[in-house]
Amino acid sequence: MVIHMNLGQNSYDIIVERAVLAKACNHLNLSRKVLVVTDDGVPPQYAQSVAEQSSFAHIVTVMQGEKSKSIEVYEQLLKTMLSLGFGRGDCVVAVGGGVVGDLAGFVASSYMRGVDFYNIPTTVLSQIDSSIGGKVAVNLGGIKNIVGAFYQPKKVLIDPDVLSTLPPRQISNGLSEAVKMALTSDAQLFELFENCDALANIEKIIISSLNIKKNVVEQDEKETGLRKILNFGHSIGHGIESQLSSLYHGECVALGMIPMCPPDVRVRLLRVLSKLSLPTAAAFDADKVLEAMTHDKKISQGRLSAILVENIGSYVMKDIPCESLKSDLAIISERRA
Repeated sequence: MVIHMNLGQNSYDIIVERAVLAKACNHLNLSRKVLVVTDDGVPPQYAQSVAEQSSFAHIVTVMQGEKSKSIEVYEQLLKTMLSLGFGRGDCVVAVGGGVVGDLAGFVASSYMRGVDFYNIPTTVLSQIDSSIGGKVAVNLGGIKNIVGAFYQPKKVLIDPDVLSTLPPRQISNGLSEAVKMALTSDAQLFELFENCDALANIEKIIISSLNIKKNVVEQDEKETGLRKILNFGHSIGHGIESQLSSLYHGECVALGMIPMCPPDVRVRLLRVLSKLSLPTAAAFDADKVLEAMTHDKKISQGRLSAILVENIGSYVMKDIPCESLKSDLAIISERRA
């Protein structure tokens, strides 16, 4: 299936097809210098497959995890491209999850003021969400994604077959983002999570999620309004993530969604999260989480521009005083639903 992201001169295709990784050269221009960026948690044969289909490829494998989304690693990748003589006509290919995509995309956006960028996501989370939309970034000073750009890929290849190598926790971690989109935008998708086996319906979930994000990004590419709905659960989630290295991004987003729903919606959400083996509470220092949240780009003059889900499949946007967030955090702190 081809999903077309219509963004004028920044438009591109998202190809969802089993075994497409082995045919990457049919969809991507790899007849040039190619920097393939992956991490040590990704099966090495995925990056090697892309390299073998290229006329000249150099694979860089970074350490798995958020620590690789740093200015230091970003600089190392730029130096690698410079030393290998990469020019404006060459490209960067990300083969991995959200960290690799964010990092490689930011490198591509800034090397020689921008070279072509292709994304081949290999996790549920990146296939569902982070591989499209054009947000690329690194972390700084303990704050996620504080240095970055909007830079759209030239093409995204999504091969559901690569998900077979993921452990169950990583699959659940990614499905959290699909639950997020279902809550704000698609009641039928949420009912699928309630009533069906998610793994048996993974392609349907991926395609439904991509279409939700596509429709949002097409209307608001650079997050001036509507695109804020994609941040549902992320403000609290990022605050928790900055404090609890034991939790994955999607697990923190799952926690962040819970206080943003009224009790009747929350009951249904908690059932789905439990079904997907996602956390419904965690032990954290609320004051430290709130301190981390003060750096959130959605906070202005002591108020958070928050997305709330009062009815499944729709949302409201409200400004919430930051001081009220402490009581919201109590809902998910040191208890199990």
